[in-house]
Amino acid sequence: MRFEDFAMAHGLIIKSIIGDRWVSTPTEDHPNKRNGRYKYLGDVGWVQNWATMESPSMWRSDTASPKPFVRMAGEDKRRLEDMAKAAAKAGWILHQTYNGCHPYLESKGFKDENGNIWDVDGKKLLVIPMRIDGQLVGCQLIGEEKKFLYGQKSKGATFTIDAKGPSIFCEGYATALSVRAAMKAMGVRYAIHVCFSASNLIFVASKMNGTVVADNDKSGVGEKAAIETKKPYWISDAVGEDFNDYHLRVGLFRASQSLKRLFFASTNDTKAKT
Repeated sequence: MRFEDFAMAHGLIIKSIIGDRWVSTPTEDHPNKRNGRYKYLGDVGWVQNWATMESPSMWRSDTASPKPFVRMAGEDKRRLEDMAKAAAKAGWILHQTYNGCHPYLESKGFKDENGNIWDVDGKKLLVIPMRIDGQLVGCQLIGEEKKFLYGQKSKGATFTIDAKGPSIFCEGYATALSVRAAMKAMGVRYAIHVCFSASNLIFVASKMNGTVVADNDKSGVGEKAAIETKKPYWISDAVGEDFNDYHLRVGLFRASQSLKRLFFASTNDTKAKT
């Protein structure tokens, strides 16, 4: 199999291959974002779709020599160093932030919501800390697009909005804010875990009891992840919507009532319909 075909099989969209470095690229499930990456070394390469993969998958040509495996071992060592640097950088960034409003929050229906704001290079970025067992490992930076810190450990990392209630798992921060608004409207406590990707949602949710609020991606990745958790889940009736989109479309009352059905779903009906 050619490297291009291998990348395509994992959902990456590559127009032309650039060698010898990691390159960000769109994916079939997120064609307007750079949600995938690849590294091509000629006779060996790696691809990763952040929505479906926690770590890169390796491709080898039929003529690959053993040398790339030595190179990969060196990359594993650098990976650990990069994770440590990313965690330290996340702490440094958060130290530079201030509490304020952000255009992203306003666009998601939360104009009065404050967040961690980092002014850098003339841009105002919203910073979402990412932690594993309470330990800061990285952060998500939201501006014109969403990015993570280079080299950070993302598997198992979450941002939690904790009101000492049952666990609710979702992918995105805006989704979590809408879930919080709905839970408050119902007068129900919550602990909302932002997992940042479908694959990480599966990993995190497997370790705890709770329910899932899934994205209704065109690719079906969000619902597949929810099903794989084997937990009750909510999903919008409109393809392309997450719970924040649904909240903005139907209003808080209908959104909260729809979500309410999730908590009364029987074991034989684990999908809450909108």
